[in-house]
Parts: sequence; structure tokens; C-alpha cells
Amino acid sequence: MRRIGRIRLAAMALAVVLMGLLPALAQLDFDFMPKGGKTLFLEVFGAAPDQATLAEMSAAGRGEAEWSEALAARKTDLGEKELRTLAAYLAVNTPLAPETVDAAAKQGGIAPTLPPDGRELAWYRCQSCHSLFAGYLTQDRDLQGWRNMFLSPFHRNLPMSEQEREEFSHYSIINMPMKIEDVPEDLRF
Repeated sequence: MRRIGRIRLAAMALAVVLMGLLPALAQLDFDFMPKGGKTLFLEVFGAAPDQATLAEMSAAGRGEAEWSEALAARKTDLGEKELRTLAAYLAVNTPLAPETVDAAAKQGGIAPTLPPDGRELAWYRCQSCHSLFAGYLTQDRDLQGWRNMFLSPFHRNLPMSEQEREEFSHYSIINMPMKIEDVPEDLRF
């Protein structure tokens, strides 16, 4: 059997094993992971932000440093990492599209219209192929290292937009690696 055939066979076998684990993993709560930008956004701005806030989110894009300054001026209760995570989320995911703002107004809340954050992307996209623990939570990379991960053969074709990949990378550089003792034992494989 050719080497590529063996690799594909091994990948398929791993996928079958992991699919068997998915129901158990779905039962786990991922609150042990640092909060993502979407969660932090809702804590700071609320589920139904006022029109001024929505206008600010729809205005020309700001970078992380500019969002950090704007968030610091709000005097939130967020810690340093949480502020950085939220600033990165806003820098990657704003300006919000007019459709997002309109949908939020019609639905009476913005949560369903916000893009997924890094924690959500890791939880719902990574563990369908490999262990969240060894494959993600314990990785220590710089921003370009996280971006480069999407160039590998196994990650290149993930169904993620460039914006989602960038969000994942920014969340990861701020919040990973995690300490082993902070990860539930059920996920340490």
C-alpha cells in the first residue's frame, strides 16, 4: 500500500474513533476555556446594544490598539487578557455589516448575528478531527504560527472563512497555551 493510502486510511480510522467520542465531548461544558470575544462583547455591550453602540460597530474598522483604547475608556470589569481578546475580536470582526445590524434590530438582540469567536471556533471545529487538548489547548505559537497552521494539509480545507481563521488565530495567541490543571481531566487525551 502506498504511503498516501496508509495516511488516508489512518486519518479515516481516527475520524471514526473521534466520531464515537463526539457525543461524550458534546456533554462537556467548555467554560473552562477563556471567554471568547463574542461572549465578552455581550457582557460589555449587552444583548441589545443601543443605536450609538451599533453605529460604532458599523463604522470604519479599527485596529486592536484603537479598540483597546475605546474599551479602556468604558471602564469595564474585564481583566487584561479579556480586554485584549475583546479588542482582537472587534478588530477582526468589525465593521459589522449593515445586514447584521438590521437583523439584530429585527430580532431584538445581536447575539445570533455576531460572528463566532475563537473559543467557539476551537470547540466546534477542532475536535471533530483531533483532541482539543493535544491539538490545541497546549499549543504555544505566535500569531503567524497560528495562521500558518491553516496552511497544513489537514487544515487547509477546513470550512472556515479567512475572517474566522484570523479570529481563531488572534484568540489563540492571547489565550493559549492553557495550564494542564485548568483543563478537565476528560479532555486530557
